[in-house]
Amino acid sequence: MVSLRFPFSFSQTQPPHHSRPLSSFTVAAALGATAIGATAAFTALTSSSSQDRSPLHRQFLESALNFLFPSDRTSLPVWGSLSLADMSVPVVESKTGATFPPVLGDSQKLCGIGLRKKSVLGLKNIDVYAFGVYADENDIKKCLGGKFGKLSGLELKGNKEFSEDVLENDISMTVSLHIVYGRLSIRSVRSAFEESVGSRLQKFGGSDNKELLQRFTSQFKDEIKIPRGSVINLSRDKGYVLRTSIDGQEVGSIQSKLLCRSILDLYLGEEPFDKQAKEDIELNLASYLHK
Repeated sequence: MVSLRFPFSFSQTQPPHHSRPLSSFTVAAALGATAIGATAAFTALTSSSSQDRSPLHRQFLESALNFLFPSDRTSLPVWGSLSLADMSVPVVESKTGATFPPVLGDSQKLCGIGLRKKSVLGLKNIDVYAFGVYADENDIKKCLGGKFGKLSGLELKGNKEFSEDVLENDISMTVSLHIVYGRLSIRSVRSAFEESVGSRLQKFGGSDNKELLQRFTSQFKDEIKIPRGSVINLSRDKGYVLRTSIDGQEVGSIQSKLLCRSILDLYLGEEPFDKQAKEDIELNLASYLHK
């Protein structure tokens, strides 16, 4: 009998890449709307559109696995394009319903949202968490304006040097993880970070970083509960301090440029969890240079 607590591999998977008509990150304003109206107004594409799969493939997956992982959510229709013009309303990830505030603290603005998916037995992708990436607009201008300020967003799209500088510079940023998988345990979170962050630490800093990885993963203690709706924030504060909080409670902080870089690389590096989200985030980071 297969265990249902978290029955999938933590090797990174990527959805098929097909052309998509609009960005995966959408902001909609719904002033004075009712709850129903707001739900209809705030929509976004996810990282794996239902159009990417053939009808036969979808029918097979649904009949084979839906009894294990039932869901009453479906992808909402495409609405609007990438826009951060209204920073006063929350942003909703349409497939999971996860809601992200447009601003964290006093200065970090939402740059993009995405989905972390995992494969179940190689047959079905499960939405584990939705994530939003935030950045301090003033830090972006200060650290990157002199070098990239004269380039347009389109010119910076796919610019590896720009991406590298975002990861390397002392820019206040936060990755906010909104748990949407109801059977996720803290041990699974710890194990996932051991694999994903561990591989990045080795990539950027060599093999002698086991103690640093253990310091980070030990913050996710067994007694912590993370039901659906829990929020894990991983913040790079000034001075390359990685600050971790769960549902608003800080669980630890570590000063390490390498660790900060390794965490952000999961979402903004060459092999991100959600490639469309990375593109959205970088476009918005570039736009902050011209405000």
